[in-house]
Amino acid sequence: MSATIHRQLANRKHQIDRRLDRTRFTGCDQPMFTARNIHYEIAQRSRGLAHGGIGALHALARQLGLIDALDRRLHLLQIHLPYHESDHVLNIAYNPLCEGTCLQDIELRRNDAVFLDALGARRIPDPTTAGDFCRRFTAADVDTLQDVFNEVRQRLWRQQPDDFLALAVIDMDGTLVGTTGQCKQGMDIAYDGTWGYHPLILSLANTGEVLWLLNRPGNRPSHEGAAAAADRAAAVCRQGGFRNVLLRGDTDFSQSAHLDRWTEAGTFFLFGFDAAPNLKALAEDLPATAWQPLPRLPAYTVKTQPRVRPENMKEAVVVEREFENQRLRSEEVAEFWYRPRACRLAYRMIVVRKNISVEQGEKLLFDTVRYFFYITNIVALKPEQIVLLANNRCHQENLLAQLHGGVRALKAPVDNLVSNWAYMVMTALAWNLKAWWALRLPVAAGRWQQRQRHEKQWVLGLEFKTFVQAFVRLPCQLVRTGRKLVYRLLSWNPYQRIFWRLVSVLRS
Repeated sequence: MSATIHRQLANRKHQIDRRLDRTRFTGCDQPMFTARNIHYEIAQRSRGLAHGGIGALHALARQLGLIDALDRRLHLLQIHLPYHESDHVLNIAYNPLCEGTCLQDIELRRNDAVFLDALGARRIPDPTTAGDFCRRFTAADVDTLQDVFNEVRQRLWRQQPDDFLALAVIDMDGTLVGTTGQCKQGMDIAYDGTWGYHPLILSLANTGEVLWLLNRPGNRPSHEGAAAAADRAAAVCRQGGFRNVLLRGDTDFSQSAHLDRWTEAGTFFLFGFDAAPNLKALAEDLPATAWQPLPRLPAYTVKTQPRVRPENMKEAVVVEREFENQRLRSEEVAEFWYRPRACRLAYRMIVVRKNISVEQGEKLLFDTVRYFFYITNIVALKPEQIVLLANNRCHQENLLAQLHGGVRALKAPVDNLVSNWAYMVMTALAWNLKAWWALRLPVAAGRWQQRQRHEKQWVLGLEFKTFVQAFVRLPCQLVRTGRKLVYRLLSWNPYQRIFWRLVSVLRS
């Protein structure tokens, strides 16, 4: 970042700090919102853009080689009049980054001359053409598209510090994509009555990236196709420089037929396992000395003074109306070796025993015990560490929520299973670009190293909406001067210092 930009950011921060100073009470005799006599005009020469951060994301895509790779490997158009494959893919991916929620929102940017100039485009595909492009895909083409994304991310992974490449944790889960349409090919009814699709999503827990997405009819089980997808995702991680790979999933993904093969290939796994009667019997036969209390780390550390916990209104209603209530009293953990029926090898079976009290109102009805099992080939960690590592898979639920409600990638706006699959993959690219944006942030040596590492992790963990508000929705003036296309920022926010660090890398 240049000294001039650093000084300008400091000045703008100083200005807003003065306005937010709690010790200055000038003008408090009237309401704060005092604007009157408001007029609107149309600018003659100045041209503004609401989402100025889209230029940095486009520069990132170009620097990573994404645009060239799409045009080189993805062949869906016989004649490029006027669009190329990369134009269509980026058009769909940039839509949620500019706060579009559906294909129809592309029409707003298509009629925005400043937005088109900001990306150097004479025009972009309209929503109908974008939908037609999705319908051109075959299953092999969607695989090729995801291979392109993986090729790009591998180059970025290799630029990360050595400790980043120690272990790749791959989470897998299925999620339902409902639709009210009645003519969408490949849709089916799910276990809960939802009509639609049931895509399988494999993500990299280290960064939140979507590594693989497989669309399936709504009635298919969660584990269908998971083993083959896990093999492909593990191969991508190894080719990207990761030295070890861990596969992680819930009880639906503990496919015992593949455990020996993964172990022999050097792949770690950690899956939930169904609490079958034989496993419960083995757990009950364990001696008392085998069980140890399961410690739980606090959700967060209080940095100031702890606050008084407010009254639990939900608990009060449950007691008052004498609803049945289950209260966890204690947790214990133990382990034993177990060989599933489809395996030649025995594996560690970690078992958690939860002691639960069932109450009704203020009366204790009875106590019960529940068992939760986890199977793994990891031998270097203690049982309680295995349990906490397995519980961390719950972060993928947050990722799925972001893909559903933030990026809105898990939708079915087109007419068949494969075309909706292609739409999901292209829209999920917006989420991956957020992760790549964070990974591309430089970390300087010296006194700022710790803070910049923290900022990098902070950006990786951002919700999609927060990322867009902080780094994409930057009002700016577009100026073309000489051979440069200048995005002149018109406002300030507290995260622009991080934004300018990335811009300096993209310009170099």
